[in-house]
Amino acid sequence: MSDHEQLKISIIGTGRVATHLALHLHQQNQKIQYIFNRSVEKAQVLADQVHATAIDDLAQINDTDILLICVSDSAITQISEKLSQINYQGLVAHTSGSTALSVLSNLGRNAGVFYPLQTFSFEQKIDWQSTPIFIEAKSVDALHKLEIFAENFSSKIYQYNSEQRLSLHLAAVFACNFSNYCYDIAQQILDEKQVDVDLLQPLIDATAEKLKRARAVENQTGPAVRHDQQILAMHQLMLTNHTEWQTIYQLMSQGIQARTPKN
Repeated sequence: MSDHEQLKISIIGTGRVATHLALHLHQQNQKIQYIFNRSVEKAQVLADQVHATAIDDLAQINDTDILLICVSDSAITQISEKLSQINYQGLVAHTSGSTALSVLSNLGRNAGVFYPLQTFSFEQKIDWQSTPIFIEAKSVDALHKLEIFAENFSSKIYQYNSEQRLSLHLAAVFACNFSNYCYDIAQQILDEKQVDVDLLQPLIDATAEKLKRARAVENQTGPAVRHDQQILAMHQLMLTNHTEWQTIYQLMSQGIQARTPKN
């Protein structure tokens, strides 16, 4: 496969990751051959958008350069086993951040990982050029193919092993998923008092912007880092009717104080 050859790609799954990958590859004039889903009707919805063939039988996949497994982490092993049973010989890569390459060990040396470190939702466009892509493979040849493939998405391509990738996934849960849940709590607090939640947006933007210039621990502000016990107690009292939020507030405040001891 030369660096400028059009790739032939098939995708297992029709969720958010599969959809974004398929749509972007289609825009890059790459050939999407097959979209697989246990429900061929669901596969057809995505296949129609990228001029692919919808299938519900993995044995139908043939003559594909790269087969992407874009399913839940718990289903990757099952898919790998089915591909092994049909003696699939092409390059297979899963897209999980928290699943080791070893789950594809039954597929031999033609197996790898293609992990975009990004948050995916159906309604939100992805800035692929700013998205880091992490690749890993069982062989040098497979790694080279994945690197060429990744260039369709981003110039930020990294060769990380499974342990490193797992640390990224865990860190991403804190940085993205947990922080978003904190935004959810914040919005609910304001909704209860009929306060406009958009008032928080400049603060959220400024907090994210500061991370470009300094480490998070250096940017920490608020009553916990000041060890302001009066404000901390008042906030916790305000959360009396929301014990879950109160516990989160206490744990986070304690963590901040442990990270930034009082002078």
